[in-house]
Amino acid sequence: MAKLWITEFQAVGPANSAVNAQIPRHPPVAVQVLIVLGASTKSAAFNSATTFVRLRSDAICHYVVGIDPTATTNDTPLDPNNPEYIGVPAGMKLAVIAG
Repeated sequence: MAKLWITEFQAVGPANSAVNAQIPRHPPVAVQVLIVLGASTKSAAFNSATTFVRLRSDAICHYVVGIDPTATTNDTPLDPNNPEYIGVPAGMKLAVIAG
């Protein structure tokens, strides 16, 4: 069974440093795990503090972000085991479908 991990972050850079490194600041705001199916699967709404997410799937899939999204195989592809970071508005949702 394929999965998509959505890790929600608020800021970049180390928590205890003046250096603004281009890395997500842990701990994450939230983590969601979606099952990737042949039909669109939707996440819960992103946390109000979330500004960007890391997406990691263990199978080829396609995703879309929106208020009430439905993913199709024409949406943005995500390769397996190749994390992707995207900026997202708080309160939006992500939908995913198997590739």
